[in-house]
Amino acid sequence: MDEESPTTTVPLLGHRRQWWRQIPSNASSSLRLHKTTIWSELGGSVGDLGTYIPIVLALTLVSNLDLGTTLIFTALYNIATGLLFGIPMPVQPMKSIAAVAISEAPLLTLSQIAAAGIGTASVLLFLGATGLMSFLYRFIPLPVVRGVQLSQGLSFAFTAIKYVRYNQDFAANKQGDARSWLGLDGLILALSAIIFLIITTGSGETYENPESVSGKRRVRRRLQILSSIPAALIVFLIGIILCFVIDPTIFKDLQLGPSKFHVLKITWDDMKTGFLRGAVPQIPLSVLNSVIAVCKLSNDLFPEHEASVTAVSVSVGLMNLVGCWFGAMPVCHGAGGLAGQYRFGGRTGASVVLLGVGKLILGLLFGNSFVRILNQFPVGILGALLLFAGVELAMASKDMNTKEESFVMLVCAAVSLTGSSAALGFVCGIVLFVLLKLREVDCGGVDDVDE
Repeated sequence: MDEESPTTTVPLLGHRRQWWRQIPSNASSSLRLHKTTIWSELGGSVGDLGTYIPIVLALTLVSNLDLGTTLIFTALYNIATGLLFGIPMPVQPMKSIAAVAISEAPLLTLSQIAAAGIGTASVLLFLGATGLMSFLYRFIPLPVVRGVQLSQGLSFAFTAIKYVRYNQDFAANKQGDARSWLGLDGLILALSAIIFLIITTGSGETYENPESVSGKRRVRRRLQILSSIPAALIVFLIGIILCFVIDPTIFKDLQLGPSKFHVLKITWDDMKTGFLRGAVPQIPLSVLNSVIAVCKLSNDLFPEHEASVTAVSVSVGLMNLVGCWFGAMPVCHGAGGLAGQYRFGGRTGASVVLLGVGKLILGLLFGNSFVRILNQFPVGILGALLLFAGVELAMASKDMNTKEESFVMLVCAAVSLTGSSAALGFVCGIVLFVLLKLREVDCGGVDDVDE
């Protein structure tokens, strides 16, 4: 009789293969629209801008980040990751570095921000190339990963509600008075955007096969038509139009032509300060949310195209080891960005490739002057987009099937949210998981036999 082979998870690193062989090559299939449309991919392409725009805008206004350079480099990153991974793999700002740069005195200089990105990238590249990241991914309990995802998703959702309810000063990193009901960035506009997104996208279901939906035929047909509308793209374009209505002088301030590239001068003191103040708090967040959580989410959303932790880790390392030297914003891949892209229709790499093409055009046409447009973008609309991305990420935790798994996940999420630290929540989740397993260890006693 043939022995059954045990079902084990195949290590994402493979069987001691070189790390460069783990980088996917899906260029031929990433742009192939199997069960999706170009409009769906366009809708998904703006699904992560709720987190991208506020951080980029704040760094540009406070830290003198060159927006044109950042747009061009992140555009190239988007195009490359879309072709290589074949899924809407996002390119997001490194949030912890950005938070330190704009809120902790003394503020980090641009060279120190770049040094923080280079330090983080070096660690992630080392972990990916040596296989240590794959080792971590295999042995971290799923409830702990789900706890990190839940906390990050809820954090996005809480921030989104603040964007909708209150005026925001991204340059000062402060929250203002309650948002008025009327106006071009009022509550009515934000709530209208949310209602429109709910009507068109529902709770995020797809209706690729109308016959699979219960109910009358015309209802099924209506739901299919609504889900095919690029709702997020429409909301984003309305926001862009409103920028010019809010401040017509934008037309005069826009300057044609890209920013001039230059290599930053990064001293040893910049490297030391950037690593200690920026990279040290960013590294745990990047490992957990930008690599481990995003790979797990990619497996949930795209089982046929699960992203390798080695490829994702190496990708983050290479992007920043190139772009940061030219003053581009430190970036990573984020589970929240992937959830947002998917929530609004992104199903292939075409979604981020289209986003990259758009960024590249804007960066080459307007350079750093494009910040005038972003500075007037209705924050309530950003909150609407961010809300759906956060909820989509949080819903990844719905597969906890036992009370023990849910217990670990919720404690991990609670600590992460309360302490504002994914690393602290992760450590508490691991300790709790181990303690629960120790309770079940057989200490060698004689078991009672039920009659």
